[in-house]
Amino acid sequence: PEVPGSARSSCPSTSPSSRVSSTPTTCPSTSPARRSSRTTILSDIRKTLVKKCLTLFSDMAEESPEDYKTFYEQFGRSLKLGIHEDAKNRKKLAKLLRFYSSKSGEELVSLEEYVSRMPEGQQNIYYLTGENKAQVESSPHLEALLKKGFEVLYMTEPIDEYAVQQLKEFEDHKLVCASKEGLELEETEEEKAALTAAKADNAKLCKVIKDVLGDKVEKVEVSSRLVNSPCALVTSEWGWSANFERIMKAQALRDNTMMSYMAGKKSMEINPDHTLVKALRDQIGEGETITAVQTSLIQLLFDTALLTGGFTIDDPVKFAGQVYKMLETGLRVDALEEAAAPEAVPDMEDVAEPEAEDEGSLEDID
Repeated sequence: PEVPGSARSSCPSTSPSSRVSSTPTTCPSTSPARRSSRTTILSDIRKTLVKKCLTLFSDMAEESPEDYKTFYEQFGRSLKLGIHEDAKNRKKLAKLLRFYSSKSGEELVSLEEYVSRMPEGQQNIYYLTGENKAQVESSPHLEALLKKGFEVLYMTEPIDEYAVQQLKEFEDHKLVCASKEGLELEETEEEKAALTAAKADNAKLCKVIKDVLGDKVEKVEVSSRLVNSPCALVTSEWGWSANFERIMKAQALRDNTMMSYMAGKKSMEINPDHTLVKALRDQIGEGETITAVQTSLIQLLFDTALLTGGFTIDDPVKFAGQVYKMLETGLRVDALEEAAAPEAVPDMEDVAEPEAEDEGSLEDID
């Protein structure tokens, strides 16, 4: 029997107690089967929308490059986020990405354009991440690549670090970071022989630098990627890059425990053809000990490599003190050279002879 005056429930019940109970009953409209069907419909709608959007973006990039450039300035980060999250459409999204490069000037270049103009012998797609374009294009890690004529992509947005972790290759070409270990450049037999000889000649210097720096670097070795710079720091292939380490340090809720083991281990590479490296190698020679000046020079080289590589210096005050000492040394040498220089002896021909006195003037005095 129904309770008089009560409204009839829309859901069936088996007993009067269920109608007055405060516990809500399961209606047919919210049954598991109905919910599963609704989820499937939403998933199909999502797939259709994503497919149509990707088609629209691709058509815009091909037919209206200027319109796509405006679109990419506003939504490029969203496309890169899709690289990180959407594994099914990653290949399609990769064709929509645009980057600055060492050969594109102020224009953005796609990965397809990069691959189409790769020179003969280049197998990988090279890129470098950094805080801005000016910092990246002046990095010492690019010297050998640019000398060989290889194009390098400049990735200057924080989202690029996340996207490139998922985008390992494009059209069978592996993406290689120029600031990490494992950078293997195509070399001739003469270049390989010269590198082997340089490693043998600088073995003692590498050992001395490693002993001075200690745990700051994992190893020290002769580099094939440097041309004009005396040294550079590289990180392990599977660790954080210098730019990603900077991004993680800027997080408000960063995990310092994770920072300790995820930060890339640094290796120092030296340029055997640089004047500073040659002078340091000759000074160390075959001796068993090194001087305090040589130790300061090695530490100063390491700190400058930190700066040029995009890292942060742990003790900037100490770094400034080392720079001041080197300046004082240079000024002291210049002062000593000026003091020891002999005074210039004037040329006798340039010395004016005293004028003869006028005899007539003497007679006038008498």
